[in-house]
Amino acid sequence: MRRMEMAADALYKAKAIRGFCHIGYWASVIAELLGRKGGMSQGKGGSMHIFTPSFFGGNGIVGAQVPVGAGAAFAQQYKGEKNCTFAMYGDGASDQGQVFEAYNMAKLWNLPTIFVSENNKYGMGTLAERCSSDTAYFTRGDKIPGLQVNGMDIIAAKQAVAYARKWAVDDQNGPLVLEFVTYRYGGHSMSDPGTTYRTREEVQRMRSTQDPIRGLQRYLEEWGVATEQELKPIDKEAKATVDKVVEEAKASPEPPVEDLWKDVYYKGTEPKFLRGREREEGHRFY
Repeated sequence: MRRMEMAADALYKAKAIRGFCHIGYWASVIAELLGRKGGMSQGKGGSMHIFTPSFFGGNGIVGAQVPVGAGAAFAQQYKGEKNCTFAMYGDGASDQGQVFEAYNMAKLWNLPTIFVSENNKYGMGTLAERCSSDTAYFTRGDKIPGLQVNGMDIIAAKQAVAYARKWAVDDQNGPLVLEFVTYRYGGHSMSDPGTTYRTREEVQRMRSTQDPIRGLQRYLEEWGVATEQELKPIDKEAKATVDKVVEEAKASPEPPVEDLWKDVYYKGTEPKFLRGREREEGHRFY
């Protein structure tokens, strides 16, 4: 994932990725970031609007994905599915009104919603304490219980997610708030240098003492699972995998103009008539 982010960073700076670029996704998304037909949303979603049957993408409105997540959980409950929805948002979005509205609905109907607040200490250029009177985000759910988790510890994060799913699905306890206390080394987006509101020394200190990859490496070495020399090839393999994916994504064509009106609905479910769309055989879409 980190190698993928580094590749996205380089592609954006080379102007191969246009518009907004919020890194933090996985290697199979490169083609979407490049706006190519081989992308997960056929090149029309970019970094903020990627959708799959189990991943409902980002949102152009800060925090608006949270009530969408509660709605998805309502659908799961209504259909009797043994599953839950993880609604993810940042510390900045935690202050948005629709987040609290979603809390209320989720608890009122005891929906299997896991509210995941990723607290990386800074919003879009602002220290969390400067805009939030209460930065203990895991306590904000009112009657919804919450857990605060070390988001820089991979094992702690994995255990927390497993516990949350058991809480909501197996034990049918309803919603839960998870706060992952983490840190971002770069800016909020590619247009944010990330250095005007914090010191370089702070970033370097966090990178050298709290890095999740290095932390997992220390665990593996201390437990005798693997040595440093045995782990080095994994990073090389990850870089080679991402390099290959980047080249494949670059080779994918851009979506044609006539695709602009397609995929408004999920494939196979699009109605014959769409408001605002007219078409005559042999002509362009209008």
